[in-house]
Amino acid sequence: METGLVGPEGMTGLPLLYGVEQAPYDAFVQIPCRVLRIPASDFQEALAANRILHLHLLRYAYAFSIQVAQTALCNGRFPIEQRLARWLLMSHDRLGREDITLTHEFLSLILGVRRAGVTMALHGLVARGAVAIHRGMIVIRDRALLLGTAAGAYGLPESVYADVMPGVSEARAA
Repeated sequence: METGLVGPEGMTGLPLLYGVEQAPYDAFVQIPCRVLRIPASDFQEALAANRILHLHLLRYAYAFSIQVAQTALCNGRFPIEQRLARWLLMSHDRLGREDITLTHEFLSLILGVRRAGVTMALHGLVARGAVAIHRGMIVIRDRALLLGTAAGAYGLPESVYADVMPGVSEARAA
């Protein structure tokens, strides 16, 4: 089950910000994109040499922690369709495009539900015109409908992110 979603605004390896060199979880690329990877030692040297970078990334880590907490809340409180709409919105925010290359099977792993539940939720979103689905791809057709479906599941982490990282947040939305 996924706990956090990272795009070009962020990073994995947050324990390094706190001086911890190991994490009890894995991070992996779910959607084909360009990623950058640097050795932990180089990252730690950059943090030590640049206090502004370190503070900036700590602000990101704070916003990310809100996202993780919201994900836990959503997993316990909201139905699959609402959680799926939230996840699609978060992906759309980070990708900046309408097509998201993912299978129903992978979405079931991300959301921690059965594949049949994802298929039913997607069909509900398709019926309302929020998304279209093709083999291995979901296309966002109407973001406003997705926002309405996600309702209280989406928005808090995004507003916190905009508050603590305003320059990055606006550039991402453009």
